[in-house]
Amino acid sequence: MREQLVTVKGIRDGLLITLNPTEQWSVLMDELAAYIDQKAAFFAGARVTVDAGQRPIRRDELTALKTLLERRRLTLWTVLSDSDTTRDSANALDLRTSEGGIIPGQDDEEGSLVSSEEGGTTGILIRRTLRSGRTVHSQGHVVVYGDVNPGAEIVAAGDIIVWGRLRGNVHAGAYGNENAVVCALDMKPTQLRIAGYIVTSPEEKRQQPRPEVALIRNHQIIVEAMK
Repeated sequence: MREQLVTVKGIRDGLLITLNPTEQWSVLMDELAAYIDQKAAFFAGARVTVDAGQRPIRRDELTALKTLLERRRLTLWTVLSDSDTTRDSANALDLRTSEGGIIPGQDDEEGSLVSSEEGGTTGILIRRTLRSGRTVHSQGHVVVYGDVNPGAEIVAAGDIIVWGRLRGNVHAGAYGNENAVVCALDMKPTQLRIAGYIVTSPEEKRQQPRPEVALIRNHQIIVEAMK
C-alpha cells in the first residue's frame, strides 16, 4: 500500500485512518479495502476514526466508507475534518465530528498515546480498568494501569502490560512478532495469544497471585515469574 494515500495507526480504543486529501475517492477506497483485508484478524472489531483533513466528502461517499468498514467488522466512529461539507455528511449519518485533527477523548483520564524509548514505538497507556465488552487495538504496545476483566479484549502488535489483574482476552505480537510478551501482576487470562500461539488458563487456582510474564520459548507459550 502507498503510505501517502492511506495510513492506519492504532489509537486508544481503535484505529486512526488518514486519507490523502487529493487522490480520487474510488482509489482511496480500493487502497483501504486491500490494506484492511491483509490484516483482517487484527483489525476486526475496532472502532475507526477517519482523518479527512480539508477534503470535502459527500454523504454518499461517507456512506460508502462506512459500509466498507462494516463489511469488515469495523465501526466508523468519528470523522476529523476541516470541511463543512464533510462535517455535514458525518452529522447526517449520526457520526461524531471534530476539527483541527483533534481526536475526541484522547487526552482524558481514560488513556493516552505514549512512545517508548526504543525506536520511538507508539503505544497506548490506559489509566483505568477495562470492563467486559471493551476492546482495545494498537499497532504498538498497550499498558493498562488497572484490571482487564473477563469479556474485555486487547489486541496489540507489540507487548501488553497489565498493572493489575488480567482476566480477559489478550493477543500480543498480533502481526506475527514472536518476541512480544504479556506481563501482569496477576495473570489469569481467559485466552492469551502471542503471534500465532495460543493458550488458556488452567482451572486450578493459585493461592497467592504473583507478577508473571508470558513469552514464546521453544515454539510454545510459557508463563514464568517476572524477575
